[in-house]
This record gives sequence, structure tokens and C-alpha cells, in this order.
Amino acid sequence: MSQPGSGHPKGLYVLFFTEMWERFSYYGMRAILMLFMVKMLSFDQKFASGIYGNFTALVYLTPLIGGFISDRYWGNRRSIFAGGFTMAIGQFILFFCASVVTTNMHLAQILFVVGLTALVIGNGLFKPNISTMVNQLYAPGDKRVDAAFSIFYMGINLGALFSPLICGSLAEKIDFKWGFLAAGIGMLCGLVVFQLLKNKYIVTSDGQQIGLRPNKKAELIVKDADESNSNIFVPNAEQIMENKGKEFAPARIGLWLVIYAALWFVFMQLVGFNWISTLVFATSIAAAGFIITDPTLTSVQRSRIVVIYIAAFFVIFFWSAFEQAGASLTIFADKQTERHIFGFEMPASWFQSVNPLAIIVFAPIFATIWVGLGKRNKEPASPVKQALGLLLLSIGYLVIALGVKGVDGATKASMFWLLGMYILHTFGELCLSPIGLSMVARLSPARLGSLLMGVWFLANAMANDFAGMLSKLYPEPGHSTSFFGHQISTLNDFFMIFVLLSGVGAVVLFLLSRVLLKMMHGIR
Repeated sequence: MSQPGSGHPKGLYVLFFTEMWERFSYYGMRAILMLFMVKMLSFDQKFASGIYGNFTALVYLTPLIGGFISDRYWGNRRSIFAGGFTMAIGQFILFFCASVVTTNMHLAQILFVVGLTALVIGNGLFKPNISTMVNQLYAPGDKRVDAAFSIFYMGINLGALFSPLICGSLAEKIDFKWGFLAAGIGMLCGLVVFQLLKNKYIVTSDGQQIGLRPNKKAELIVKDADESNSNIFVPNAEQIMENKGKEFAPARIGLWLVIYAALWFVFMQLVGFNWISTLVFATSIAAAGFIITDPTLTSVQRSRIVVIYIAAFFVIFFWSAFEQAGASLTIFADKQTERHIFGFEMPASWFQSVNPLAIIVFAPIFATIWVGLGKRNKEPASPVKQALGLLLLSIGYLVIALGVKGVDGATKASMFWLLGMYILHTFGELCLSPIGLSMVARLSPARLGSLLMGVWFLANAMANDFAGMLSKLYPEPGHSTSFFGHQISTLNDFFMIFVLLSGVGAVVLFLLSRVLLKMMHGIR
């Protein structure tokens, strides 16, 4: 058993390798998904973009359900195994889909839908449970926890780094089915590591097993944000029932069900979304509204939650532009990027390894910068860092927009424009993503911490769905589309959309930062 200051518990590295292989599986599949739809299933590029957006949105929506199932019924371990196994099955179904695509297109399309559905369900069970176990490895107050999450985050990026190289090479150089098969085998590797080592190493600081069936005993956590930032445990049954009565009063639930139904009508009938996009946006808005109207919240808690919501709103603009990596930017890399190096044509999917590689290289540098500025009392507040992240994203798209100016269907752009953009986007991610997760954890009332983290992921769900919508605007030779009066007929026009969206978002968030800082009530 590892003691504070003597290194990290071995259970951390079990979770590290489990998550690494799961991310290998997911990002390997994602790297070739768009290409498979366009090249093998013969989907129209715009139709494929819509499917990509809907799929990745559901990937971030279902963890809300998976977390609920784990908390109430299965526990972390069973949820992780069920989710990982379901995802492996999904990858193997996609393998069979790619195997029959040239002989039986109808069957291939059915298998494609079934495979993606399995991946969505499996991810919902797996994603919210693996990371919550990291904190439980350490005793309360152990200062190694922040470093532990940094190590865990490296596992995510190691998996994301190698998967496009391996799965992408197999898919583009040999056959798509081998790319999906490799992704499925990667997921099984993660499950084997987890199952063999979980009982021995995934334990608390005093040797208790972590992630078994949830404890049914009620316990209320109250955060007295008006006086201090400490968590007070109040195991008082009467108080628990009184608060639960207010939170889940029938009239309140009925009101929000009506609002939820109204949101479905608005998005489905008036806006014109399909049912998946409607599900994502209506659920996200209704869940956020239900939480913020909780009558048991104090004024300070509600103020801090509003800050989380405002930050989540701007996160939608960031990720909808950033997630073009798996959609329009993959098409751009495949069709209109010069990818030859010393006679070797680099697979288009390889470009998706640039971001995780840059994170591994630059994350320690950014951490050092923040620590150094903090020691001098010059570290920017969280909203300012997030505004900087949006600005860097905008600059990245400006770089690629300038690089493709004058490029048409008959010519190709240098890969260095794409590489430069991805590196700038990584800088933006390092300013926004980990800062946002930390901010949610610090601003959330303790009893709503997991739920509000789920809301943060719902913003990612909306962003991914929006990313698919924006990807449909990718210009095809001889065709022109319009986006709020902005005519899109060239690649330069297309990339300038993201320059403007993220750039304006950065300016607005920066202008709001002082107000948001006051609403955070002492938390930066």
C-alpha cells in the first residue's frame, strides 16, 4: 500500500492502462470513421457529416445515464466492464460491416448502425466511471491527487496518439476492416488489464476495494459556500428527506417535463433538427435548467453554477470548431492536402495524432507557466484562460484559411499549414479543457459535483452535434452554400467561419471575465 509522498498507488497505473487502451479503441475508430462512410459506404459527404456529429454527440450524452446506473445500481467496476465489453462488440461489428460492404451493402449499413449504437451505449457506461475511481485511490487531503490526474490524462493522450497511426495505416493502406479490428482488440486489451489487476491494486489508501456496488446508505454533502469552501457531511435522515422532497417535488418534476416536451417541439418542428440532435439539445437545456432551479441551492452556489453554464456555452463554440478534426479536416487532409514525404504518402488519419502528441509535449510546459505566474500572483483567472483558448483556436483557423487561399479542387495545400493549425489548437485546448474541468470541480456544490460534470459533458455533446452541422458546409467543387449570409464556395470561406465564431467568442468571454470572477465568490 502506497503512503502519501512515497509515489503513486499501483492502482493508478492500472486505471492509466485501461483508459489508454479504451482511448486507443475510440480514437482509432474515429480517425477512420468519416473516410469509411464516404469511401466504402458511399455516403454523401454532407450526410456523413451529419452522422458523425450525431454519433459523437451521443457519445457525450450517454455518460449522464451511465453515471446514474453506476451510482444507483452497478457500481464503477461492473459498469466499466459492461461498457468496455459492449464497445469491443461494437468495434467487431464494424469489422464485419467493413468485411461485407463490397458484397452486401444493405447488410453493411445495418451492421454499421448496430456497431455505432453499441459504441454509444458502451461509452456511456465506461466514460463516467473510470476517472471517478482515480480520486478514490487516495486518502482525503492527499496532495498527490492533482499529479495523479495529470498522469491519468497522459494515458488518454498516449492512446489517442498511437491509434490513428495504427488503425489509420491498416484502414487506408490495407483494408478498413483491419482498422476496426485493431480498435476492438485494443479495447479487449484494456478490459484484460482491468479484470486481472483490479482486485489487487484498485483499492483505497487503507486497502478497501473501490468501485463495488454503491452504498445504499443516504449521506448528504452540503457545501456552505457563504462562509467557507469546506465540505460538511450531515448524515441526518430528516434533513436528507426534506431536501430531497424539495428537489424532486412532483410539481417541479411535472413542470420540467412540460418544458422538456416544449423544447422537443421547438427543436424538432420549428428549428428542423432530426430526433438525435433534438434529444441532445433538449436534454442538455432541460437538465441545466432543472439543476439551477433547485430550491435547496444558496445564492452563492447558484451564482457559481451560472458561471459554469456560461463557460459551458462558450465551450460549445470551441469544441464545435475543434472537433472538425474528425470530420471536415479529415476530408481536407484526404483530398486537398499534399501528404507525400520522401516518396511515402502519409495516411490522412495520421494527422489526428498531432494533437495528442502536442499535448504530451506541451502540457508540462503550460503547467509550469501557470505555476510560475501563480507564484508571482499574475496567473489569469479561469475565464481569461478559456478566452485565451478560444483566441488560439481562432488563430489556428486563420493560419489554415490563409494557407488555402486560392486553393481549388485541382490543387493541394502544404501539410505544414494543417500541422501548424493543429498545434495552435492544442495550445488552445490546454488553456480551455483542463482549466474548465478544474473550474467545474471547484465551483460545484459537493452534492451536485458529478451531476454538474455531466452537464459539462452535455456541452460537449451539443458541440459535437453542432460540429457535424458545420462540417456539412465544407465546399464541394462548383457548389456554394450560405451560413448566416456568409457565402461559402471556397476552403478559405469555410475556415473563416471558425475564425469568426471562435474569435468573437474569445472577445465576448474576455469582456465578461471580470463579471464572472465576481460571481465565482473568491474562487479563481
